[in-house]
Amino acid sequence: MNKYDVTTRKSGTDPRRRRAALGLLLGLLLVLCTAPSPALPLTEETRENLAVFAEALGIVEENFVEPRDLKKLIYGAIKGMVSSLDSHSSFMAPEEFKELQIETKGSFSGIGIEITTKDNLLIVVSPIEGTPAYRAGLQAGDRIIKIDGQSTKNMSLLDAVRKIRGAKGSAVTLTIMRENVDKPKTFTLVREIIPIRSVRVRHFEDGIGYIRITNFQDKTDHDLKQAVRDLDSKFRPLRGLILDLRNDPGGLLDQAIKVADEFLPSGLIVYTEGRNKAQTNRFYAQDSGGELERAIPLVILINEGSASASEIVAGAMQDRKRATLVGTKTFGKGSVQTIVPLEDGSALRLTTAYYYTPSGRVINEKGIQPDLLVEMPTIPEGKTIKDLRQEALERRMKGEDIADKAWTVPITPAELEKDPQLAKAVQVLRQGAAARVSEATGKP
Repeated sequence: MNKYDVTTRKSGTDPRRRRAALGLLLGLLLVLCTAPSPALPLTEETRENLAVFAEALGIVEENFVEPRDLKKLIYGAIKGMVSSLDSHSSFMAPEEFKELQIETKGSFSGIGIEITTKDNLLIVVSPIEGTPAYRAGLQAGDRIIKIDGQSTKNMSLLDAVRKIRGAKGSAVTLTIMRENVDKPKTFTLVREIIPIRSVRVRHFEDGIGYIRITNFQDKTDHDLKQAVRDLDSKFRPLRGLILDLRNDPGGLLDQAIKVADEFLPSGLIVYTEGRNKAQTNRFYAQDSGGELERAIPLVILINEGSASASEIVAGAMQDRKRATLVGTKTFGKGSVQTIVPLEDGSALRLTTAYYYTPSGRVINEKGIQPDLLVEMPTIPEGKTIKDLRQEALERRMKGEDIADKAWTVPITPAELEKDPQLAKAVQVLRQGAAARVSEATGKP
């Protein structure tokens, strides 16, 4: 007998069952068509292709070795269709959609990572500072290959999120592969309520402020404005500001626009374009910032963990020549996902547009290039990559990272020495300040 028993025969499916399956499929398709926009007419070609699908559906329903629920088969087909579009679109069954609604309200616990799929791989965009993932040392670009021992191969993004989330105090184990590391690494993390604090402040003794935005929450703009005011009241005047967006996975679009608005008097911040005209929008500065924010010299730090909302801010500041960007290229997550509820409680998460910087650069898959490329430090003689990572992990665990100390404590030369990207940002601001003094006094 052959290794594979393959039988080819004519379909014996009952035509009535095929018609019933086609009717259900057409009904679902009409729901999809009417949800985001006015009803779309079904072309003859579409009907013919749906008839083929309905025939295949009928064959599976009648002949598969075990009975299968017709609705689950339809859901599986829609999931396959939507997942073939791009890595950010997905279909959510009713229970999945309910979980997403809970998540957007902030009343959930987890480990604090932003994840995405790229080339069918589950990728960490960035850990959120102060969370279990951050303290454990997960990094942007890490590939999650197992969750609690289960392979993530062919796992949807939503399924992965559901498995990683869970009750506060419970544990989840992630197995990851990291670039330039030969063997998988295993992290067992205890879930927590993820903190919403997104703005952290420090300063240098010569009057340069440092603000890190860890993610864009509903109060980020308010907290940023207060941080700038605190820094200015301390120094009067504030000589310059470093806005650190490294490893910021993004967040709320309106907060990205408001943050950019703080530093721009007018003009375009970002625009979106999609096939549907309703998805084409332009967002402008409303002159909501004060004279201080608009005039203060600004440097923005970015890296491969900067994504989405942080890329919108960085791209706008770069195009409008409002800030100098220092660091490495950003992640490149610049697409708009629209949640479209369906009649049975399920929903589509559909990529409907792309973000563009004011000059027309697409962010998605491209990222934002820094004005000054500064890589992280090379390995000192006598140390290994493992040594450096362990040192960084220990600093984070002890709360000794630059952004972890009280804002009234100045950043020391020793701290600056360990962060060449930050050191470059300080150099840019100090040189600019010296140049302005020279221009004002006429002395070189």
